[in-house]
Amino acid sequence: MPRNQPRIAPVWLMGLSNATIGLVGGFIVLPLPQMLAAQGVHELKIAAVSAACLSPGFWVFLLGPLLDVRFSRRAYAALFAALAGLCMTFAVLLHSHLLLLEIGLMIAYAASVLSSNALGGWLAGVVPDVAAAEGDEPNHEGARLSAWTQVGLFLGNGLMAGLAAEGLRQLRLALIAPLLGILVILPAAIFPWIPMPPLASPASRNNTLHQLRNGFKNLLLELRALLKRREVLLTLLLFTAPTGSFALTNQLCGVAPDFHASNAFVGRMGGAVLSLAGALGALLLPPLSRRIKALPLYLLIGTVGSLFTLVLLLLPRSPATFAIAFLGENVVQALSFTAAVAICFAAIGRSNPLAATQFSLLTSATVLPILYMGVLDGRTYSSHGLRGMYLFDGGLSLAACIAMAVILWAFRQRPSPSLQAT
Repeated sequence: MPRNQPRIAPVWLMGLSNATIGLVGGFIVLPLPQMLAAQGVHELKIAAVSAACLSPGFWVFLLGPLLDVRFSRRAYAALFAALAGLCMTFAVLLHSHLLLLEIGLMIAYAASVLSSNALGGWLAGVVPDVAAAEGDEPNHEGARLSAWTQVGLFLGNGLMAGLAAEGLRQLRLALIAPLLGILVILPAAIFPWIPMPPLASPASRNNTLHQLRNGFKNLLLELRALLKRREVLLTLLLFTAPTGSFALTNQLCGVAPDFHASNAFVGRMGGAVLSLAGALGALLLPPLSRRIKALPLYLLIGTVGSLFTLVLLLLPRSPATFAIAFLGENVVQALSFTAAVAICFAAIGRSNPLAATQFSLLTSATVLPILYMGVLDGRTYSSHGLRGMYLFDGGLSLAACIAMAVILWAFRQRPSPSLQAT
């Protein structure tokens, strides 16, 4: 490497810089309920607080346009990572004040999502440079980078769940609170070694700045402009259909008694084992992407996952079956979302002035089917039991994959450059 050429991080390390969102989410999912239960907070209140703290994952995409103006996406990713860490420290220190704890963690999670969205828009422009340096194709490198961003999320989730739980038991609050905050910020230390892609042309950037100058007033105009792009429209349709949501993963813990699985067994499955399974699932994408293009691969993953759900109908209701179902659904969900992020990278492309806005919009679309399928699965379970829920979830997802395959084939009859890339 020439002396005047700056050193850049390997792809796996670039991806691990996305761990901030996993670290904050990991605290909310496991240590937070344990901490509140130790304070005598009622279970229903704990569930409400946890849901409120995680709610920015659904609505924070509305702030996406702010990540594409004035400062670089690197600056925004670092700024919001720092804010997430500070709010984490604040929340843990004031854990006995329930309202302040809730506000602090909600802001921390919102900041971590914004940091991840800024990073996603930034990394989409880095993919061509990484591919050129590796002598590879952008699609392959985009899949590899996507996989490692999800590994960072899952490992961050598991790391925080373990360290925070132990730290809160073993260390003084004044010590563990800033340590957890520093841990949340730590992935941003990788940012200086991630290359900055070329900016859009001055005319394009000035136009974008003009559109975004009034912030939220022009949000609908920006979204309308994005929705006029065929590849964005197809991707939104693909993500909002129940082709890769695997919302059953969120229902299985609630129906664990049907499998005669104890709370202790469910807890063990939902900790480090789940994080490791998710990370391994994400790493399956790069080798698969070398054989199948991104959009067909996404549908293939959805099809295989749907068939897996239907096969569960044949298995006995035992703790072993619960473990198979829980880990299998989570692995396929991790692989599906990793493929979705790779599709986002390809759709955004290089020098996109609305990269972070588009990344926020597309990734938030993947949350929608998890929400509505979760509600529908729950109602189906109430009326038709476990077998009915399996049949409904797997059958509807399989039908959605077939329908989207037909739509994808129709789109390919009139190909655009971005669709050919995916």
